[in-house]
Amino acid sequence: MTYTAAAGLGVVLAATLDLFVFRVGLLKRVIFWATYPIVVLFQLLSNGILTGRNIVMYDPGAIIGWRLVHAPVEDLLFGFAMVLLTLDLWVWWGRRGVA
Repeated sequence: MTYTAAAGLGVVLAATLDLFVFRVGLLKRVIFWATYPIVVLFQLLSNGILTGRNIVMYDPGAIIGWRLVHAPVEDLLFGFAMVLLTLDLWVWWGRRGVA
């Protein structure tokens, strides 16, 4: 499986969990979309440093090749899925009284 496919699958899985399994609905909230650019800014900063200095390198055959601040665009998809799932679990467990 390519990184592109894995990142895309991660987004679909995280969105499905958000909307239909956990029913948290972060994707429907304005506050999520209003604050997500902050996450993207720091993600691009850290990815740019790591990939720009060749600390992290990607197999060209596993990505589509589009880059943003040195990092493949798939990193934005992966980061989106990771943040969404983390926030979903935080809210879902919080509603159940998990401390």
